[in-house]
Formats: sequence, C-alpha cells, structure tokens
Amino acid sequence: MRGKLFSLLFLLHGFVSYSQIIKGTVLDAKTKAPIETATVYFDNTTIGAITNSKGEFTIKYSDAIQSPLIISFLGYKKQVITDYREKNTITVFLEENHESLNEVIVNANDGLTRKQKLRFFRKEFLGTSRFGKSCTILNEEDIILRYDRKQRVLRGYSKSPIRVENKALQYYITYDLTSFILRFMPRGSSNNTFDVRSVGFFGSTYYKDFEIFNKEKAIKNRNKAYAGSRLQFMRALYAQKFAENKFQLFFKSTRIEDPWEYIYIETKNGTEIKRVSLRQPLNILFNNWEKSSIEFLAPSIFIDFFGNYTNVDKVRFTGVMGEQRVGELLPFDYGL
Repeated sequence: MRGKLFSLLFLLHGFVSYSQIIKGTVLDAKTKAPIETATVYFDNTTIGAITNSKGEFTIKYSDAIQSPLIISFLGYKKQVITDYREKNTITVFLEENHESLNEVIVNANDGLTRKQKLRFFRKEFLGTSRFGKSCTILNEEDIILRYDRKQRVLRGYSKSPIRVENKALQYYITYDLTSFILRFMPRGSSNNTFDVRSVGFFGSTYYKDFEIFNKEKAIKNRNKAYAGSRLQFMRALYAQKFAENKFQLFFKSTRIEDPWEYIYIETKNGTEIKRVSLRQPLNILFNNWEKSSIEFLAPSIFIDFFGNYTNVDKVRFTGVMGEQRVGELLPFDYGL
C-alpha cells in the first residue's frame, strides 16, 4: 500500500499567492451571438466556469496558476489563451468546426472490432489500477478509433471532449483529447499478439468534484493517488526536497547522494518559474519500493511551484510513474 500523504506545508513556506479575477464573453465568430454553456477553464485544474445566456463568465484564480485558459464548446474549435494575465476582461470568438473525420473509413474493417478497440483504449487511457477501474467513460460513442494493421498502431480521436466519471477520486473529468497513439509489439516478438510497446496521449483537462461529495472517501483516495505520483515528484523537484518526499534517486544502480550533480536548476528572472535540465536518465525509488525512471527528450523544461511543467511530451516516465493513467491523475491545483 502506498504511504500516507506527506504534508505540503514545507512547499508553502515563503510563498504568497494572490487572488485574481478574469471576466470575459464568448461569442460566435460569424454571427457575434453569445454562446451559452461554453466551458472556460484552466487546463488540468478544477478552476473553471460555464458561460451564461449572454456568453459571459467570471473566474477567480490565484497567481500560482500557470496553465493556459481553455474555451470549449461542442461544434466549435477550441481556443487556448496564454496571455490572460495581461487582461482583466477578454472577448473570445469561437469558430465553427467544419472538419470531421470520415467515420465510414475510420471504422472500416481494419483487423479489430469496435469492441476490441474500445477495450484497448479504456485500458491504456483510464489505467488498470483500482482507481482506473473505478472510472467510466460516459460518451464512448463519440470516440473514434482506427487500427493500422500493417504498422500495428491504434489511434484515437473524439468528436467531443471525453467525459469520465472517476468514482474512487470523486471527480468528473472532461478530457479534450488531442492525440492517442497505442503501439503494439511487432508480430512474433512476444507470446501475446497484442502486447503493448508504447502508449502516448495528451489533451486539455478539467476536473470537477461530484455534486454529492463523500469528503472522507475522496480525501483518502486522493492522498493515495498523490503519494509517489508524477505530480508529487515534480513538486519535490521544484522545491529541491526529494528526501522529505520519500524519493531516492539513482544513476543506474548507484544511489545519488547529491542529485544536483545530475540535475541543473535555475530560476527564471523575476518569476517563480524554474528551468530544469537533466544531464542523463535517472532511476527513482519512492518509499523504498516503488520503482520508476525519468528521462528528458528535450534539453530542458520549465516547472512552476505547483508541479506544472512544459514539454509534457518530452518528459518520459517509465515504471510505476509511467503506468499512471487518467484514473490516477490529480489536477495541478490539488493541495492549493
């Protein structure tokens, strides 16, 4: 069993977070009519709002939030805004999305049935942990899956954001899937015809607590999901406090006494953002038994106080952390 949640107070010491408010209006780009019930949220957080009948929204957030602002509505192209801190009020014009996949071709006989493809998708998207198994995708009919028999690759798309009910962590998750790619091992390389070689997916995410909320159950399970997670590791990396978070680092099989001989960190001028470079792949041991590894596929990344980091697709985790899926993930504002 994973260890109990360790206090985040050491992270909060010396850091002051100020509340800010952003207001805006979402309009149809062609007709200029207001768009009601559009979703506006900070990516991978629980912070967001729904537009009213006038297309208006108001969101209160702290300056710790570094995620881009996402504006989404069914049938329209999603907008991503990163310079919202420079504005108190914004007007967003959403364009209709006329692009559509040819479902006749996508869902043609490609060697796997729809049922088989969905089974692979659920397993690799939600995960097979207790938390992953507690999840239900509420709109599977919107998911389009195509299998390339020659390349042995399963690709996934969705006509609308994927809606997930996570019963264990008691979140409703809206996952606007940008890309899902599942690669199987070459034929003859393993006894199982469909052993997984690699899987990668990304998109924007919005978390919302259940309306009927069992606080005790949620806190207990969320604490377990946090312990040893990528989020906890990234926060420990930022604070340069691995030992306090029960993390040990190894180069190959040799324990590293001074991690900063292998990890270079510098503060970005005038900000709380840090640039991190990893000189070589490192192995991670959490709580003396959970094994993972980390490798950068880019020269460096930027990371903030709460574990947000850039170049997500260029940071490769394997082992326990690499196996974590949507069912085990927490929003970046967890613990705020």
